[in-house]
Amino acid sequence: MLEYASYALVLLALGAYLLLDGYDLGIGILSLFDRSDQRRKEYNELIATAWDANESWIILAGVALWAGLPGVYATVLPGVYLPLVVMLLAVVLRGTAIELQSASPGYRRGWGLVFGISSLVATLCQGLVAGAVLSGLPHRGGVFTGGTWEWLTPYSMLCALGLAAVHVLAGAAWLQDKTTGTAHDRAGRLGRPLLLAVAVASVVLGFGLRLADPQHLRFDQPLRATLFGLAVAAAVVCGAIAWYGFGRRPDWRPFAAVAGAEAAGLLALVAATAPVVVPPDLTVHAAASPHGSQLFLLIGVGGCMPVVLAYNIYAWWVFRGKFAQTPAHTDAAGPSDTTAAAERPAAVSRAAGDGPWAAVVTRRVLLTLLALAVAALSQDVFGGVRVWIGPAAVAVCCVTALAAWIRSDRRSAAAGEFDLWAAEK
Repeated sequence: MLEYASYALVLLALGAYLLLDGYDLGIGILSLFDRSDQRRKEYNELIATAWDANESWIILAGVALWAGLPGVYATVLPGVYLPLVVMLLAVVLRGTAIELQSASPGYRRGWGLVFGISSLVATLCQGLVAGAVLSGLPHRGGVFTGGTWEWLTPYSMLCALGLAAVHVLAGAAWLQDKTTGTAHDRAGRLGRPLLLAVAVASVVLGFGLRLADPQHLRFDQPLRATLFGLAVAAAVVCGAIAWYGFGRRPDWRPFAAVAGAEAAGLLALVAATAPVVVPPDLTVHAAASPHGSQLFLLIGVGGCMPVVLAYNIYAWWVFRGKFAQTPAHTDAAGPSDTTAAAERPAAVSRAAGDGPWAAVVTRRVLLTLLALAVAALSQDVFGGVRVWIGPAAVAVCCVTALAAWIRSDRRSAAAGEFDLWAAEK
């Protein structure tokens, strides 16, 4: 029975990641369609308070999967390497954009664009991975036997769009709870259309699962059918509460209802597919590690989860209530007017030395990708394989990246971008 406890840990970590990091990914996507620089800066500051803790859950899920269900790990990862690597690169760029945007005295449109696009790319890649697993990955004896593009199926693309809709809905619900003024009103208006989109996507994906999943979903089993029906009913009730709550007080109600609907949806999916983890026939028992590894996992990872959850709760408590811009970022009209004058795009000053946004974004994205490529290729060299690049080329790449980065930082320092105390005075 220990393997089912490990499976529960994986589901708990994935569910926590879906609930927590989902809303900040959704806010990042919403920022792409907002024309107000003031609101975009506000979105970034909201996410900067807890995005790192939210993403910790995906790490715990990966560790639990690797140690507790190595058969699933060995089957899924080779099958979804491409979207998974792209997702990780997007997460890296997104975290960089959040921190540098937060440190800037004004709104940097280049980093804002990186934040929004990387949030969208990470979400779509997560949906592609989930859809590929649900569609079934070819395997034999716990080893992936498919091709490079096995993850790209019609159902995985529908999952990507559906997950994007879910994340954007959660982001709108969170914004209604945490903001005031035009950002609050805009989130309330977006909530119901997004809820309809999620409902349509859920119906399409639910009925499509019977066609996409190569295993035969056994709804003729009374216990399975009962659990699935209860989970779907709970999701419907939560959706109705969210529908009523958007645009009305109390502001926390839509987010709580959306979170409940997401949890119910995940439980419905587990009720429909368990104990199969990778269709059509890789079960929890077949993919589990030995008893000793299972016990070590439950003690190690299971002990870390309360710590991460405590950090999440502490961050929510510290940053509880409505978000308020600091005086350095508000209009001179005073704190009493936070709806119109304080949120005009003109109220946000552009930082000195920002330059054309396209050039700034391109330069920094390329530098980041170059540094990541050097790290990846260095592993190839020092691992003794040397398939792609030799030691001399690694040295050239390192020196080039370092020189370009130093030159960029010197230009930023000369423009006063690092003198945050002087910029705030």
